[in-house]
Amino acid sequence: MRTLRFECVPGCTACCRRPGFVYLTEGDVRRIAAFLGMTRREFERRYVYRTRHRIRLRKPPGQPCHFLMSTGCAVHPVKPTQCRLFPFWPEFVERVSAWSQLGRWCPGVGVGSRYSLGRALEIAYAMRQAYPELYGDVGTKSSKS
Repeated sequence: MRTLRFECVPGCTACCRRPGFVYLTEGDVRRIAAFLGMTRREFERRYVYRTRHRIRLRKPPGQPCHFLMSTGCAVHPVKPTQCRLFPFWPEFVERVSAWSQLGRWCPGVGVGSRYSLGRALEIAYAMRQAYPELYGDVGTKSSKS
């Protein structure tokens, strides 16, 4: 049976600094707003960009994320689902070559806890459920994250 090893390396923010966006679920919006002591409306006005099918964090000028501090993630206890499930995203665990490529920039790949391929795929499925519009699984949307 194939296993994947991963453990976040203390102080590493490599995943936060990669190109791309941080997508949100409705549950993420509620949790982060509450954690910051803001109304949902205030949080959205300040930090969220909505399109017809997606919700994502706005990117501040010259920074990858409003919540990335020198000490790490300012909303770590309630971080977005996408961040919480990293690196067990479908695009990384469904192809051996993608997991290997991920290890080139993520120092936590290949160290720490062992995950069976089955467990890694379960976590990846949670990513598909949280963001069906990103994976073409629109019929399975769940906002209970």
